[in-house]
Amino acid sequence: MARQNYQFTSESVSEGHPDKVCDRISDEIVDLIYREAKKTGTDPWSVRIAAETLATTNRVVIAGEVRVPPSLIKKDKNGNDIINPSKFRSAARKAIKSIGYEQDGFHWKTAKIDVLLHFQSAHIAQGVDNAADQQGSEGAGDQGIMFGYACNETPELMPAPIYYSHKILELMAAARHAGQGDAGQLGPDAKSQVTVRYVDGKPKEVTAIVVSTQHMVADWDSKKVRSVVEPYIHEALGDLPIAEYCAWHINPTGSFVIGGPDGDAGLTGRKIIVDTYGGAAPHGGGAFSGKDTTKVDRSAAYAARYLAKNVVAGGLADRCTIQLSYAIGVAQPLSIYVDTHGTGNVDEAMLEKAIAKSMDLTPRGIRTHLDLNKPIYAQTAAYGHFGRKPGRGGSFSWEKTDLAKVLKANLKAIA
Repeated sequence: MARQNYQFTSESVSEGHPDKVCDRISDEIVDLIYREAKKTGTDPWSVRIAAETLATTNRVVIAGEVRVPPSLIKKDKNGNDIINPSKFRSAARKAIKSIGYEQDGFHWKTAKIDVLLHFQSAHIAQGVDNAADQQGSEGAGDQGIMFGYACNETPELMPAPIYYSHKILELMAAARHAGQGDAGQLGPDAKSQVTVRYVDGKPKEVTAIVVSTQHMVADWDSKKVRSVVEPYIHEALGDLPIAEYCAWHINPTGSFVIGGPDGDAGLTGRKIIVDTYGGAAPHGGGAFSGKDTTKVDRSAAYAARYLAKNVVAGGLADRCTIQLSYAIGVAQPLSIYVDTHGTGNVDEAMLEKAIAKSMDLTPRGIRTHLDLNKPIYAQTAAYGHFGRKPGRGGSFSWEKTDLAKVLKANLKAIA
C-alpha cells in the first residue's frame, strides 16, 4: 500500500540556468535542421541529430553527430564535405539573446562559439536505416528504457511539486522579459524548489519554498529579492495553500549577480529530472535535448507520457507509470509495462495489451502518430517537456488526450 501522508519536494531551473542554456542551444539545432529540411525539400525522416553543448564564460562549444540537408554542408580546402558552422553559430546566438544574456561574462554577441559537429557514424546509421528495409520501420537509435507518468494532482495531470516549481519560474521569466517593475531587474539564471505535504494521497499545502534568482542590481539583499518574487510565487500556487509554518528561503546565500555560464559551466542533458516528473516517477536515464526523434530516449519518453496521460484522462486510473524498452536497430519495443499504483479500475496486463493495439510504438509509428518531424523543440528546453499545452503548430502533441477513447475501446474488445 502506497503511503498516503507524506511530504515530497521537486525543483526546477530557469531558461537561463547554465545547463538549460545548453539544452536550448541543442534544441535550436534540432529545429534548425528540421527547418532546413523543409526549406530544401529534404526528407525529414532522413535527418539525424545528436548535438551536445557546453557553455562557460563567454564560450560555447557544440559537438556531436548529424545527418543534415545539403544547405548545411560545405567543402573544406581539400574538397571534402564538412558541416558548415555558420547557421549553427547563428542559432546559438539567437538562443542566448532570446534567453536574455547581455552580460560581460556571457553575451550573445561576443561569446566565442565553436561548432565541432561531424557526420553521423555509418555504424550507428546502419542499425537505424537497415531496419527500415528489413522490418518496415526505422530501428531504434539506441537501446534503453523510457518511462512515462501521469497523475490527477494538477490540471495538466502532473505531480504537484514539479508542476508548481516550473510555474513559479515561468511567471518570473515572463515578468523579466516584459520588464515589469523590479522584476525587470531579475537575471536569466534562477532555481526554484517546492515541498508539498500530501494528506490521503492528495496535495494539501506547501511546506517549503526555495527560490534563488540572479539579479542585476548589485545591492539587492534577500529581503528585497523576496519582495520582488513573492507575488509570482503566490500567483503560481493558486488555490494550493501555503502552510502557516512554511519555510521560505529566497536567495538564501545573499547576493546573486554573477550567474549563468559565467558563474558555472553548463552541459546539455544534466537536468533530466527537472525535464520530466521531478523525481515523482522513474526515469530511464536518457536526456532529450539535442536529439532527433529516431532517438527513443526522446520519442519513446514522449510516447510513454502520452499513453500514461490518456490512461489517467480516460478515468482508467488516478496514477499511471508506463515503461517501454528498445534495442538499437530493432523497431518494435521489447516490452511494455504498466503500473497504476493500486489506483486503476482495469487489469494492468489487459491495459498493456490495449496499449500495444492502440498505438504503433516503433520509432516511425511514434513520429507519425505524434507528428514529431517538425521544428518544435526549442520551446521544450525549459520548464519541462511534460505538463505543457499542445500548440497549434504541433508542439507538445504528446500532451493531447485524444487516445483515451481508443484505449477504452481496445480494452473492451480484449475483455
